[in-house]
Amino acid sequence: MIDVSGLRKSFGDVPAVVDVSFRAENGAVTGLLGPNGAGKTTTLRMIYGLIQADAGELRIDDIDVLRDPLAAQARIGVLPDTHGVYPRLTAREHARYFGRLHGLRSADLEKRIDELFETLDMAGIADRRVSGFSHGERTKVSLARALVHGPQNVLLDEPTNGLDVMSTRAMRGLIRRLRDEGKCVLFSSHIMQEVSALCDTIVILSAGRVAARGTLDELRSQTGHENLEDAFVALTGIDEVRA
Repeated sequence: MIDVSGLRKSFGDVPAVVDVSFRAENGAVTGLLGPNGAGKTTTLRMIYGLIQADAGELRIDDIDVLRDPLAAQARIGVLPDTHGVYPRLTAREHARYFGRLHGLRSADLEKRIDELFETLDMAGIADRRVSGFSHGERTKVSLARALVHGPQNVLLDEPTNGLDVMSTRAMRGLIRRLRDEGKCVLFSSHIMQEVSALCDTIVILSAGRVAARGTLDELRSQTGHENLEDAFVALTGIDEVRA
């Protein structure tokens, strides 16, 4: 479970996250939705410890992220917006390296890698160097290293961005599987259909603040719109700003 309370972050004089609070539950998919510049990626980066919040509280499975970041990071798996893979390593070497960083060893680690590669359909690329991989293949490598230690909390930043149709379907299936296993899944997306189909709870950010949160039906009821895209536009005031 991920608890975010009163989160704030500025870069110089530019406020990126002004006041963000929400909870992502175990056994559920929580979606972060917002226009460009709303603070989604900055919020995720603060949760997984890449950047430090200026104010607010972050707890992962009741571990204070600011006071004990390493313990909190041991409880999460992250697919960031930039994959940052090592071109000279194979897919298997990536997963093995990250597994060892998380304390997994020998037979248990190799078994976990084999199971994960089967789930992600990576058998054909397991022992190839990443330098020649497609975008979708690089995404799979990044996802494998994020999940190799079996984290309770999974953070995904635009997980289907740049993927083809079949890879997108596989990613959505994996997200559902993680939820069914009781994991806490928090992900950001610009794809309304994806958010509608996957999310148990939706948190809409606008200008660094939470504009709304709730289930799809609750957001529809709140705005009087039947589809998420229209509800999103109403809640964020995008049309008013552009007008």
